[in-house]
Amino acid sequence: MEFTIKNKVAESRIITIDLNDFFPKEESVLFDIKEYLFMDMILKEKDFREKLKQANWEKYRTKNVGIICSGDAIIPLWAYMLITAYLQPVAAAVVAGNLQQLEKSLILRNIQQLNPQNYIDTRVVIKGCGDRSIEPYAYTEITRILLPLAKSIMYGEPCSAVPVFKKK
Repeated sequence: MEFTIKNKVAESRIITIDLNDFFPKEESVLFDIKEYLFMDMILKEKDFREKLKQANWEKYRTKNVGIICSGDAIIPLWAYMLITAYLQPVAAAVVAGNLQQLEKSLILRNIQQLNPQNYIDTRVVIKGCGDRSIEPYAYTEITRILLPLAKSIMYGEPCSAVPVFKKK
């Protein structure tokens, strides 16, 4: 009698999602408004606009850019809009915030771009271990998106997953 080992995990048709795949691939950099202020503190509209006009925007090409002000200055909201107008044509993404806020925004955007058709009535495992530390917001967002679609959602690895949700 011949004995065959069956790989039940491979046969289970479980879809594994690795949240590491949602991290941005492009380089992330900061645009500091402080460098465009008078005495690093005061935004003079005419000077500010002129400095932005003369800036080398090409250095931001295909990069993710977070807009911050590292100085102690009150920045009018239109200044962020004006900077974005210059960055948008060259940057991969533009966010008002530091590198952590930029990364969070991009990870959430990438998760939200999942094709829902791929997860209708499927069994999904959200991988629990990886190359990087994944923040709770990513697990929350992937669960929120999958809940109305998936047959079941689990956390971990297909061979030892923690059940999170099962459609009734």
